[in-house]
Amino acid sequence: MDPPAADTPQPVLQVTDAARELVLQARSAEADAERLALYLEVNGADGNTYTYDMWFEAVADAGPRDAVQHHDDLAVVVVLESIDRIRGATLDVGDHGGQAGLVMVNPNTPPRSSLGLGAEPKGDLDNPLAYAVIEVLDQQVNPQIAMHGGRADLVAVDDEGVAYLRLSGGCQGCGLAQVTLSQGISVAIRDGVPGITDIVDVTAHAEGANPYFEGAKK
Repeated sequence: MDPPAADTPQPVLQVTDAARELVLQARSAEADAERLALYLEVNGADGNTYTYDMWFEAVADAGPRDAVQHHDDLAVVVVLESIDRIRGATLDVGDHGGQAGLVMVNPNTPPRSSLGLGAEPKGDLDNPLAYAVIEVLDQQVNPQIAMHGGRADLVAVDDEGVAYLRLSGGCQGCGLAQVTLSQGISVAIRDGVPGITDIVDVTAHAEGANPYFEGAKK
């Protein structure tokens, strides 16, 4: 008699075929595309829904406790801290003003204490950490994203070292704003200001001209 088959772990996140195709289309513009996974992370809350970071990074960079899923030729990594917040969700495609964009259908909701829509984070700009972050933004970040019509401003730094940023111009509502934040702005701030523990985007992206992660236009 054959031994019983081992239980197959249930995926944290379901990815529809349409979402997979849209992500692969976006990934194809990246260098060494086939070695890149789509990383997902909860980065905050907007009212009673979570907001997310999505970016491309080598699948080999996933942490030992991150959730790594394989959907044919696409690997998806849910970072450890976001697994319980994303578990049971579905990454799908929706129509936004005639353009196909990724949408997260998530049954999980943020705790009431999370930062809500329209709320300002607690903290101020009159401290050494804030000064250091502003210097990085002024000298490294904004000169780069200004070439694409964007700007990043520091809203506050709280007592735990969390920096709250607001994107504007071409970055507000940009479909790749979270990629810009995760791969560019956050890296620059963390490298330049070791005292910063996290970076949170409080931009009202839904009010921007292009508020969704989109594939290339056909």
